Amino acid sequence: MQLETIGFFGILFGVIERFWPVWAALAVVLALSMRYKKRLGLYGHLYDSGVGIAGLTICLFWLFTAIFADTIAPFDPLRQFPVMKDAMPGSIEPESGMAFLFGGDRLARDVFSRMVFGSQIVLVIAPAATLFALMVGTTLGLPAGYYGGRIDSVLSFLANLVLAFPVILLFYLLVTPGIRETSIPQWLAGIFFIFPIIFFSTLFYTRYGGRPRLFAVQLAATLLIGGWIYIGLVFDADPLGIISIRPNELNIFVAVVFASSPGVFRIVRGLVMDIKTRDYVAAAQTRGEGPWYIMLWEVLPNARGPLIVDVCLRIGYTTILLGTLGYFGLGLAPESPDWGTGIKESSRLLRLYIHPALPPVVALMSFVLGLNLLADALREQSLKD
Repeated sequence: MQLETIGFFGILFGVIERFWPVWAALAVVLALSMRYKKRLGLYGHLYDSGVGIAGLTICLFWLFTAIFADTIAPFDPLRQFPVMKDAMPGSIEPESGMAFLFGGDRLARDVFSRMVFGSQIVLVIAPAATLFALMVGTTLGLPAGYYGGRIDSVLSFLANLVLAFPVILLFYLLVTPGIRETSIPQWLAGIFFIFPIIFFSTLFYTRYGGRPRLFAVQLAATLLIGGWIYIGLVFDADPLGIISIRPNELNIFVAVVFASSPGVFRIVRGLVMDIKTRDYVAAAQTRGEGPWYIMLWEVLPNARGPLIVDVCLRIGYTTILLGTLGYFGLGLAPESPDWGTGIKESSRLLRLYIHPALPPVVALMSFVLGLNLLADALREQSLKD
């Protein structure tokens, strides 16, 4: 069956038109940010450099794409249209009269819609897993760098043990289908996901322990919200049915946290070993402040610059890692529209058709580029501070 097609400019203007919610949101956010940048702290300072503006624009583009995916994508990313198998870009689907802007894949699904919905998966898993790794690495890196001695030796040995293990093999062992029937990822999730609760409970205690009523409210909120998220993620037992995670997503989440935490640990440990020699730390010790108060309220705030830069870079690494896992079939479900799976599916016909592979490749590359530019701008700003 011969399909009607639209030309290059039809595809170009069609893509621009589909992204109209993103353009609108970008215009509002960038305009307001530029106007009030002096009041926005570190975020506002990013608008003082071209690199910062470019990085923020790219990252915000994909953020708004994930938010408005239902409006942007013309088709269901999982729906198959038999006549659109391996359709060329711009081919018009006869039933709806709408174009497959980036063509169809080998299973007759719209490549453009799958790229758009793939942003939701990346922008949920990569930042969330990185933040959990930050919690784990920070909670362990603070005492290791501050106390030193045996605590530092034990924690550093464990971190180096994980770092010495081949990363690809480590992910293969944690994400491979044979592991999914075991309880190993769930046990690891049970350990890792408790760290944010410990971190915030300690944070509030060291600051407000002398005000029992206020601390009781903060502790209760931490345990309630943290426990709710914990049972939903680890045991899939959220009584409200709001928080849940699929087994294969949990495996990837745990694998990323497990592999990234030692790197964060070493960065935090090194920063703490340097900062604890500063005069303001000695002044806090002279006032009689406890070690954990000093670590959380004196040392950690002064280490935020390098940590924020590392988080941006680490989200980029995690995005690439998710794409790699998806390409090797160790990521999400085979029908998932994530970018790695899209690259894998299209690579099988790469010699015949290149168009299905380009959108997820460009999407992944541009998002990581935006994060790297953002990290560069943050690094420059931290040096000024």
